[in-house]
Amino acid sequence: MRKLIPLLLILSLVSILLGVYTGPVSLTIHDVTDGILYGFSVMLSRFAGVNPGKAPRYFSIVWEIRLPEVLLAYFVGLSLSSAGVVSQALFRNPLADPYIIGISSGAAFGAALSLILGPIYMAPLSLLFALISVFVVYTLSRTDGKIPVDTLLLAGIAYSFLANAATWYVYVTHPHNAHIAWTWLLGSFNGADWREVLIMMTVSLSGCGFITWRWRELNLILLGEESIALGLDLHLYRKIFLGVIATLTAFSVYTSGIIGFIGLVSPHILRLIIGPNHRELVPATALFGGTLLVTADMLARTIAKPMVIPVGIITSFMGAPFFIYLLMKHKRGELVA
Repeated sequence: MRKLIPLLLILSLVSILLGVYTGPVSLTIHDVTDGILYGFSVMLSRFAGVNPGKAPRYFSIVWEIRLPEVLLAYFVGLSLSSAGVVSQALFRNPLADPYIIGISSGAAFGAALSLILGPIYMAPLSLLFALISVFVVYTLSRTDGKIPVDTLLLAGIAYSFLANAATWYVYVTHPHNAHIAWTWLLGSFNGADWREVLIMMTVSLSGCGFITWRWRELNLILLGEESIALGLDLHLYRKIFLGVIATLTAFSVYTSGIIGFIGLVSPHILRLIIGPNHRELVPATALFGGTLLVTADMLARTIAKPMVIPVGIITSFMGAPFFIYLLMKHKRGELVA
C-alpha cells in the first residue's frame, strides 16, 4: 500500500496533462508541454527580469483557458473527496456526502444571496450557509447519539429541497443573472481563472493537510462515545471537523457550483483497496478524487463536441448508479462505515 500514494500522484499528473490536451480545439502533446513550460518561464521572468521570448502556438488556450480549468477541477475534486471521507467518519455513516446530505445546496443558496447583497459576500455567505446546513442536518438526524442511514438521507434530501427552492427563488427574482444559476446548479469549470485556482488550491491543500494530520482522531471518532474513554475530546473534534467539511464544500461551490457524488464514490473505492485506516485513506482519497473529477471534466468537454456539458451532469451519471448500489448493499446489511 505504500506504493499507492506515489501511483496516485503519477495518475494525478497524467490526468492533468490529458485534461489540458483534451478539448474542442485539437492540440498536440507538444503544444501542451510548450504552453505550460512557456507559462512557467513567464512567471519566472517577472522575478529574474529575463525575456521569455515569443509565445508558442496555442499558448493562450493552454495557459489561460485549459490549465486553470483543469487545475480548478483537480483541487475541487480533492476538496470534495476529503470532505466526503470526513463526513463518513464523523456521521459514522457510509452514505454521508456533502452533496447528498444537503451541504452543497446550502452553500449554493449562500452564494445566490450574494446576487442581492453583492459579489464580495459570495465566499462568506457560502461558508455560513454550509455551516448552517451541517448543523441542521446533523441535529435532525441524530437519534440517541447515533445517526441512522435512513434518517440522515431523509434529513439531507428535505434540506436540499428547501435550499434549492430558496436558491431558485433568488434567481427567479433576479432574472438578469439566470446564467449564473446554471453554473452553480449544474457545476462547471468554464471561465476558471488563476485567482480561483489559487483560492481553491490554498483551501483544499490546507483542509486535506489538516485532516491527514489528525487521522488518529478520525479513527477514534468511528468508535463513537467509546472514544471519550480513550482520551478524545469528541465534542471538540466534531465541531472542528464539521467546520472543515463546511469550508471545503463552501469554497468548492463558490468556485464551481454544485458537483455531486465525488465525496461519496472516492472514499468507498479507496476504502475497498486500502482499508478504513485514515492515515492512508485520507491522502489516497483526496488524490483519487482530484483525478476522478478531472476525468469527468474531460468527458464533459469531449462527449458532445463542440458543446461543453456541465460537469455536474457527468458526475451524476457516474455517481447515481454507485449510490443505488450502496443503498442495495445497506438494505442487505452488507454496508458498514
